[in-house]
Amino acid sequence: MTLKVIQWATGGVGRAAIEHIRLHPDLELVGCWVHSEEKSGKDVGEIIGTDPIGVTATSSMDEILAMEADCVLYSPLMPNPKEVAAILRSGKNVVTPLGWFWPSAEEKARMEPACLEGGVTLHGTGIDPGGATEQQPLFFAGLSSAITYVRGEEYSDIRTYNAPDVVRHIMGFGQSPEEAMNGPMLALLANGFEQSVQMCLDTLGFADAEIRATREIAVATAPIDSPIGTIEPGQVAAQQFAWEAFVGDTKVVRVAVNWLMGDEHLDPPWKYGPDGVRFEVEVKGDPDCHVTIHGWHPTTVAAGLERNPGIVVTAAHCVNSIPYVCAADPGILTFVQMPLVTGRAHPDLAR
Repeated sequence: MTLKVIQWATGGVGRAAIEHIRLHPDLELVGCWVHSEEKSGKDVGEIIGTDPIGVTATSSMDEILAMEADCVLYSPLMPNPKEVAAILRSGKNVVTPLGWFWPSAEEKARMEPACLEGGVTLHGTGIDPGGATEQQPLFFAGLSSAITYVRGEEYSDIRTYNAPDVVRHIMGFGQSPEEAMNGPMLALLANGFEQSVQMCLDTLGFADAEIRATREIAVATAPIDSPIGTIEPGQVAAQQFAWEAFVGDTKVVRVAVNWLMGDEHLDPPWKYGPDGVRFEVEVKGDPDCHVTIHGWHPTTVAAGLERNPGIVVTAAHCVNSIPYVCAADPGILTFVQMPLVTGRAHPDLAR
């Protein structure tokens, strides 16, 4: 049976999700919520730059709630729990890259009643967090025993992220170190990445641990050209955010992102290293494991601004989870409770 899906928002993840939904043999796009009145009333194909697809976007939440659908892929810039709860109560499952990966007891108490009222499921997934920072470390830990440490870490060129207002005003690039350190980014990231760490701790069975967050900044030593304009010497040009869990003095989990405006003209002189931009997964146990993942980054800055694989893979993980989420019992569902989530064959090669 084909599942009817609504896409909520048409930013980078939303646009890629629409592409994936249309290629998935078990899914049908039936609706789309947009933030701006300018996009409302337009065919979704026009919004994403393709031929018309016969689905009209709306900025009305009431219209979305009244629409018949099995699932909403919820991907605005920032999550609104009240919106998500309303969608759930309307009888629609929700898949989102914006949280609820490994919710706390407080978050469960806030959201599960809406799931049960609507008879549906809420699932958080994605790639970072939602994949490389907990799913893949746990997967590779399944090939070892006596685990002492797991790590999921991203090394990315932030020049390829085509959201200039977010990069400058929220992430803090191009600001002074003082402005950036006093900005909202660490707090915005903390909820998701702390859930990644806690998922690893709980699933692997580590003792009670202390989670410590750190943020480091590198500044430009010479002008750096970027999509947000020239970053001048002394302005923020690279950042590292890390969340580490310690059992006593022993570090047992590390989740981190390293975001650089290229790796030249930086102080400290951070480098990607010989492996370049990448994701890394590491497990220490019997035996150890160290995995480097390529392909989730664009090959050039220009290519990334056109279509960033990191955004596309986030959308794909969400879309591919939809059939499993719709088949699950009502409540909040984490990936460790799900069967293997996989993609589907290209339509040209399918049965």
